[in-house]
Amino acid sequence: MSLRDYEFEMDFCSRCSHCKWIPLLFIKSHRYANVCPAIERFNFHAYSGSGRVIAAHSVHEGRSEITDELLDVIYRCQLDGACNVMCHLSNEILEPLQIIRELRTLAVERGMLLPEHTMIIDSMRKEDNVLGEKKADRGKWAEGLDVKDINSGEAEVFYHAGCRYSYNQDLRGIARTGISLLRGAGVDVGIAGGEEACCGGRAFDIGYRGEMEKYADDFANRLRSSGASTLVTSCSDCYSAFKHLYPMIGKKLDVEIVHITEYLDRLIKEGRIALCKEVPLRVTYHDPCHLGRLGEEYTPWSGEWKTVHGGVIVSDPPKPVHKGLGGVYDPPRDVLKAIPGLQLLEMERNREFSWCCGAGGGVLEAYEDFAAWTAMERIEEARSTGAEALVTACPWCERNFKDAVAANGHGITVYDVVELVQEAAG
Repeated sequence: MSLRDYEFEMDFCSRCSHCKWIPLLFIKSHRYANVCPAIERFNFHAYSGSGRVIAAHSVHEGRSEITDELLDVIYRCQLDGACNVMCHLSNEILEPLQIIRELRTLAVERGMLLPEHTMIIDSMRKEDNVLGEKKADRGKWAEGLDVKDINSGEAEVFYHAGCRYSYNQDLRGIARTGISLLRGAGVDVGIAGGEEACCGGRAFDIGYRGEMEKYADDFANRLRSSGASTLVTSCSDCYSAFKHLYPMIGKKLDVEIVHITEYLDRLIKEGRIALCKEVPLRVTYHDPCHLGRLGEEYTPWSGEWKTVHGGVIVSDPPKPVHKGLGGVYDPPRDVLKAIPGLQLLEMERNREFSWCCGAGGGVLEAYEDFAAWTAMERIEEARSTGAEALVTACPWCERNFKDAVAANGHGITVYDVVELVQEAAG
């Protein structure tokens, strides 16, 4: 795909600015009405979904060049998918998110690179991770665990930890806890350990599609040889890559793909995990973008646009419209509600209208101050609910929130859903 494939769609941005706001029906206050971090922070139309579509259209038609100034606009965006969801509520033709991705790919092809993103790609090519860590240390998170090595045997469930959980010292315990919970419930689970590699999603988002295609092929081969029928991951970025991005590039995985929160929800409802211990805590849940809006299964479409009845534009065959409704929203909440003593409080912006944590799309690496500001906006919203803790289900969200809390001294604790399940299970 390229911008050429979206020539028709790019003509249909009406500059309505719906991409910037939660739908009026769902707005609860002026303070938390905005859904796009970039337009809220920089307050200039170019930094909105619509603004970037207009820029892409201009570049494609040769009216504009990709300058350093435009590069800043292109990459000060978490690619959280909010503009896509808001646009599709009233416009089922335009694809803002994919057009922005194609603009990034074009920037890479033209050699317009951010050095921080070049470092990510170099790390992936040398060490198979996005964090600049050693490949040899990939499997250390699982040392001492009683779990199958998928490289030398088969298992019903293939567990993928992801880069963050594998390498971050204060996060890897979450992956270990996830495995312990699965094993305790009698799940036949295996891991790739030191042979695990990046999903490639971050490379795709910053414009290096070929890198993700390579990782998708490698992962599919490893998955086939494992004999697994179910793929479980704790990382929402990986979940989105497996369920949404891989099918987008024609690399759909032929297994059931579930996030750890979905699997734990299943095990709890089946009675295989008992939550007996009270956890007296007021919490609010943050929907990770890659588990929610971007966790919706991608359905490819190949067709054409037609004009009927003197001017009505329709797709033939009907084009699937991704509105973010098919993401993983209920399972994490059902798990939290099953914990005795725990009270779940909702933020104003939740589910498909959730505010981003700030870490996605290469923003954390290239624009750390913007990532931190975005996280603090969400933390303020979490505190406004009266919650004592902010709970999520994504290592990138957890890392960014924890760093923001540490830097600003706000009295709220950040948890992963898995940690609270472990505490309640005793």
